Amino acid sequence: MQNTSKDKKQLSDIRFSVLDLAPIVKDSTASESLRNTLDLARHAEKWGYTRYWLAEHHNMPGIASSATSVVIGHVAAGTSTIRVGSGGIMLPNHAPLIIAEQFGTLESLFPGRIDLGLGRAPGTDQLTAQALRRERRSDGHDFPEQLEELRTYFDPSMASGKMHVRAVPGEGLNIPIWLLGSSGFSAQLAGQLGLPFAFASHFSPAHTVPALDLYRSSFRPSDVLEEPYAMVGVNVIAADNEEKARRLATSMQQQFLNLIRNNPVPLQPPVDNMDDLWSDYEEAALEQQLGSSIIGNPDTIKEKLEAFLNKTGADEMMINAQIFDHQDRLRSFEIVSEVFKK
Repeated sequence: MQNTSKDKKQLSDIRFSVLDLAPIVKDSTASESLRNTLDLARHAEKWGYTRYWLAEHHNMPGIASSATSVVIGHVAAGTSTIRVGSGGIMLPNHAPLIIAEQFGTLESLFPGRIDLGLGRAPGTDQLTAQALRRERRSDGHDFPEQLEELRTYFDPSMASGKMHVRAVPGEGLNIPIWLLGSSGFSAQLAGQLGLPFAFASHFSPAHTVPALDLYRSSFRPSDVLEEPYAMVGVNVIAADNEEKARRLATSMQQQFLNLIRNNPVPLQPPVDNMDDLWSDYEEAALEQQLGSSIIGNPDTIKEKLEAFLNKTGADEMMINAQIFDHQDRLRSFEIVSEVFKK
């Protein structure tokens, strides 16, 4: 199903946001990573980004945002207007009541600024998932039931019977819930429930358009949304010249290379030539995951973002940039903000 309005959109018509994986770089610490996260969030607020999301990953030496709700509180306390949220909380790892209380607390502390993005993947390996979930053996198949329970804690009127357990803080608060996905499952569920949907095109590019079409065709208006609202994640590595941008992008490429080798490590410094590191098979595998990444100077970034917008008809783009040097990362996000505003 094609979105007939998508050809009319310009970059200046849509919102742009940040996905921060809170990278721990080689020879650094989680403490420094979290300081950089707050610094980037403050800059993003100044540059006009709409929201700043952090992701739940566990047992990853290169990601500092495992206690996602804690980091959201840290960022929200250090900023004043930008929306802050999760991209996402992996709901099968948690009791829905815990998430309702955590995000109820965040919304009580920072009214009108908190987003709750939810995923159904573990965000880690199976052994770590077992350590997180203990006696619970949720594998994501009961995600719709977990989601319904969570939403009922915020709005008890949704319950089929009398609520005996209440989320305090949480009950009665209007916290936007987004469904996140890298396939069709959450796309269809978000559409059926009339919720906003965020697709992980930054690591699942081949499924982007089919998932967005499924979301739009499945959409039913709700108290939350009258029309579908789709956000897409995209890797953007921007620099003032093409050569530097391509070199900066090798840190992201190394990160994914180490993941497919089952060797997660801190984010590595850029290299001159990835051909020294990967095999032909590994290069092809990375192209499948990172094929939608946009790398280059401001003109290239603008051209490719416009093409991606035309392809997806997205209502919002969430920018991810795994860049080793913090100043280079800031400059990349600054360039992207300038491109969206032109």
